[in-house]
Amino acid sequence: MLAVDKDTFEAEVLNAEGYVLVDFWSDGCEPCKALMPDVEELDNLYGDKMKFTKLNTTQARRLAIKEKVLGLPTISIYKDGSKIDEVTKEEATRNNIEAMVKKYV
Repeated sequence: MLAVDKDTFEAEVLNAEGYVLVDFWSDGCEPCKALMPDVEELDNLYGDKMKFTKLNTTQARRLAIKEKVLGLPTISIYKDGSKIDEVTKEEATRNNIEAMVKKYV
């Protein structure tokens, strides 16, 4: 899983071709940390069909707000630089994330 930050987000997500999953998380978000192994496992399963990235919003608050990430955890899918789907907060479960990924791969 590729860690992106405010300097690499545009190149790796917004300028990328195809599908990119972004796991928005922060240092103080325990549900985010609990979910991360599941997202990394999905990367192992589907990473050949979709790029998996993670962004720590602690160092990228303005970027998170610009991307309309208002709660954590938020898992978003972008296609050719546009956000097309996302699950957030209680909806961000392994099953829901996998179902969302399967719609696009």
